[in-house]
Amino acid sequence: MDIVNVLPTPPLFFRLFFKLALSLFNSTININHRTLVTHRRAPSSFDVDSRTGFFPPQPLPKLPSIYSLWEDALRDASEKLGLGEDESEEALARRSYGEQWRTDIASWPVLDTEVLFKDLRLCQRAHMVLTWLTSFYVHSMPPSGKDAPARVPKSLAIPLVQVSRHLGFAPVLTFADTVLWNWELINPEKPLSIDNMRFLNSFSGTDDEKNFYQTSATAELRGVEMLRIIDDFTSLPNVTDLTSISKVARDLTRLAGIIDGISEVIQSVRPICDPHVFYWDIRPWFEGSDAKGPNGPGWIYEGVDDSDLLDLSGPSAGQSSVMHALDIFLDVDHKLRQRRYPAPSVENKRADLGFMERMRRYMPGKHQEYLAHLGATPRSVREVAQSTPALREPYDNAVMALKRLRDSHIRIACLYVVTMSRSTPGARGGCPASAMIDRLHAARTSGKGPVRGTGGNELSVLLKAGRDATKRAVLKTN
Repeated sequence: MDIVNVLPTPPLFFRLFFKLALSLFNSTININHRTLVTHRRAPSSFDVDSRTGFFPPQPLPKLPSIYSLWEDALRDASEKLGLGEDESEEALARRSYGEQWRTDIASWPVLDTEVLFKDLRLCQRAHMVLTWLTSFYVHSMPPSGKDAPARVPKSLAIPLVQVSRHLGFAPVLTFADTVLWNWELINPEKPLSIDNMRFLNSFSGTDDEKNFYQTSATAELRGVEMLRIIDDFTSLPNVTDLTSISKVARDLTRLAGIIDGISEVIQSVRPICDPHVFYWDIRPWFEGSDAKGPNGPGWIYEGVDDSDLLDLSGPSAGQSSVMHALDIFLDVDHKLRQRRYPAPSVENKRADLGFMERMRRYMPGKHQEYLAHLGATPRSVREVAQSTPALREPYDNAVMALKRLRDSHIRIACLYVVTMSRSTPGARGGCPASAMIDRLHAARTSGKGPVRGTGGNELSVLLKAGRDATKRAVLKTN
């Protein structure tokens, strides 16, 4: 058979060939889109609420009566214990109460926590209560005069580690325990809002401390709208048509405005939380096992194997899942893995490049899963903006808004921590003679070297590295 005569005429043959090729191409695109949609999970499956974000929509319920000794001890500690290193008259008057409180806790039985594992909210409540108790216990102990580790009794340590492992995050006080879970509704008939929440636990009993939590909560709630924008982007079937491009451009513009709003919230803390009160009366309670640096004595969790390997840094703004989600969405490269401009400075390279990744271990496990899922999304908004001229400016504007936010955070950290680290506690009310001031100041600053965050990192180097990594995401300079 003459095969040449069997083939269609050349024009018809090429038309059929291109139709087949186009069909195969569209089929591949559709399969990839179906795969993307199939693998996409709703935020609610990660305990992220559409209205309240990383906050639970309702206050955490109290623990069952078998755990009442935990709840009662926390109630008895809040605002009643003094810092162990504080030798003011007021703190000294509280010491006998603190001694008895710690003795009672050390004598408790180790309660089984397995019954709590069936209820996520009860587990979260147990984590909150036990971590607050642990911080009260450690930081209310007067200095022993020896460079010995603080020992957390097994009545706290064992159940805390069990609950933490079930929830999938660190067995220590975190951002979730101080902000996300530490509240009740003022009016139970109304939904959660910044005007309808009251913070439950406080170390210092000051309005400054509660205002500090309220500022953090306001920023988190403002971030809920950012989560919606992120979810909308990951839900788009494609970003090549004019309608989708227009939506992404509008959303990026809106995102920049939200970020600027959060910057204003951060700055609003200044008139309502006194820097002196924060540094001397509040911040010491937040310090974790490594707050004095890598050579500090640290903490030991009695009854827990290899407790020196546990994640025991203190609560930090770096543990905000909202801010991590924003970094992932905008593709901010904190680990300096990508070649971007301007090149990292020597100081940038000296920073703890794994800090942000490590801070995820201090977030509830489901929130960590959400961030991991978001990071695995095959379509990056930065890559889309890079290949779509109409999106480059809106994307860069959002990145620069985040850079401005980090500038604001640096200014606040400088005022509240770096500057205050050079001060003495004498400016706070009720602080008596200068000899006591000198002792307390020495206890706060001895052996610290550079100013560190509550997690033990060099603060200014860390914050500037985060700010500079953000700026390098800008497309205009790349």
